[in-house]
Amino acid sequence: MSLPTLRQTLTRNSRRVGYWLSLCSPTVTEIAAGSGADWLLVDMEHAPNDLSQISDHLRAANGAPSAAGAEVVVRPPVADQTMTKRLLDIGVRNLMFPMIQTAQDAARAVSWTRYPPQGVRGISATIRANNYARQGDYLATYADALCIIVQVETPEAVDNIPAIAATQGVNAIFIGPGDLAASMGHTGDTMASDVQAKIADALDLIHDAGLPAGILGYGDTAAKRYFDMGFEFVAAAGDAWLMAQQMDRMVRDLKQP
Repeated sequence: MSLPTLRQTLTRNSRRVGYWLSLCSPTVTEIAAGSGADWLLVDMEHAPNDLSQISDHLRAANGAPSAAGAEVVVRPPVADQTMTKRLLDIGVRNLMFPMIQTAQDAARAVSWTRYPPQGVRGISATIRANNYARQGDYLATYADALCIIVQVETPEAVDNIPAIAATQGVNAIFIGPGDLAASMGHTGDTMASDVQAKIADALDLIHDAGLPAGILGYGDTAAKRYFDMGFEFVAAAGDAWLMAQQMDRMVRDLKQP
């Protein structure tokens, strides 16, 4: 019996905890997958993960003990047709497209994930995604497993959420608080009052459209706060951030008399 896909479990009023992975280590991915996390974001935009590593991250997540339900989401380095095609071909089924500003941007991104006539994805007959041509119904069923998440990261994008959310094929919207804060003149301060107000507005717009909403909220306090606001999926920590935080805390505590 196959496990539910992210698209099936990431629904309105769900509560899905994720980790943001940027250390380019399949071993870290395997450890994170065994933690009980619901989803893992493998980052290619702000981390040096390259295409040849992504299939190893997928294998690590799927092979981790007690990893049932840990879905891998990949954020490509840029919203790009060729990169999207190559990620899908190696078996990525959950994509987070960065810096989506308009409904047109969202529609373009979705079109890259679908074969004609629904989209423009090119066909290759023997790929990891179809178990090297062993899955005979792949062309008929592949879209059912896809979860397309788009990031809104500026006030303009927030204002366009109703149109973005109405784009067929968009399954969830994720707010990038760092870039949103910077674009509002609060670089490095995501807790500025007007930034938080804009995040709350974005959350309402996403929910009004009937979609689940996600956000970065590192640490217990921030993650719980965003879940309590109503976000359905929150990145509660990054691998590099978590390691740095815990290493610093341990050394600091042990040096106390």
